[in-house]
Amino acid sequence: MRIALFTETFLPKVDGIVTRLRHTVDHLQRNGDQVMVFCPDGGLREHKGATVYGVKGNPLPWYPELKMAFPGPSVGKAIEDFDPDLIHVVNPAILGLGGIFFAKKLDIPLVASYHTHLPQYLQHYGLGALEGVLWELLKAAHNQAELNLCTSSAMVGELGTHGIKNLDLWQRGVDTEMFQPSLKSEKMRDRLSQGHPDAPLLLYVGRVSAEKQIDQIKPVLEAIPGSRLAIVGDGPYRTELEEHFAGTNTNFVGYLQGLELASAFASADAFVFPSRTETLGLVLLEAMAAGCPVVAANSGGIPDIVTDGENGYMFDPADINGAVKATQRLLAVKEEREMMRVNARLEAEKWGWAAATQQLRGYYEQVLDKTQILTAA
Repeated sequence: MRIALFTETFLPKVDGIVTRLRHTVDHLQRNGDQVMVFCPDGGLREHKGATVYGVKGNPLPWYPELKMAFPGPSVGKAIEDFDPDLIHVVNPAILGLGGIFFAKKLDIPLVASYHTHLPQYLQHYGLGALEGVLWELLKAAHNQAELNLCTSSAMVGELGTHGIKNLDLWQRGVDTEMFQPSLKSEKMRDRLSQGHPDAPLLLYVGRVSAEKQIDQIKPVLEAIPGSRLAIVGDGPYRTELEEHFAGTNTNFVGYLQGLELASAFASADAFVFPSRTETLGLVLLEAMAAGCPVVAANSGGIPDIVTDGENGYMFDPADINGAVKATQRLLAVKEEREMMRVNARLEAEKWGWAAATQQLRGYYEQVLDKTQILTAA
């Protein structure tokens, strides 16, 4: 198959969507498919044999790591030259809308996928009044597609209640070869804890932005005597968070990648994730693959991953002390925590990227078969 993939974010940016896409592109190319990625220009021209077509864009004022890339006629010409069997738009917002336009103009089958729960994000940027309008825009865009894929069953249900059609589940995936419990390291633990490796070590990994609700980890840190918190990642909310956590045992580590990131997961006592806006929470699977038990809000796609009391603990987002109580419970008994490390790894081992990409190829083939039947009719 020849697949044109439109995405609002790609390498060199680091986030859960990019992680899924780079592994997907890799496995599609390994399978013999040809992929062309249309994304905001980040200087990359090729990834794992796939052509990367960078579209010039401008940084979002409130989120400079993301770019607004408007597709022009040159994008249409590149699509015609590539001659794809199918177009897949990821989180269509600006560039993705161009993918929808060219799919309709050139009569190319269209698949869309939903990864970022934008309507909930609005509340964290003072724009909650626009939520209804955004749902209408999302519905108008996604209902152009023959198939809409979500990364958790919760999102399949929620999009369905808002009138988005042709929904199905794109299963989760994680790199179990890189994220492993064996990468636990005293050196990494010393680095994350700023020289206090024997202290209880809490970890957050991900985008440092308002909707991730990282500020809510502060009461957890303060409730556990002597504990340390390592925040791995970066983003537009870092300055505010540094002020918020001033005077606490918090280490803003910045970005880690590859084996360093895997070692960070494996070396922590608990991965604390208070976000309520997750469509999947890929970073949770990475933590679990590394044998790090998680404490996470019972919201969005998280219940698809975490089994409460077995491979981590979930808390009620409405309970102001929920994260504190769940983390205290996890850290209270070492034997129970070690059991959860094992269970977390066992859960993650079920979800390799090869299987997730094979499922996606099956969806592509279904759309192509359906299109051919309708054309013949």
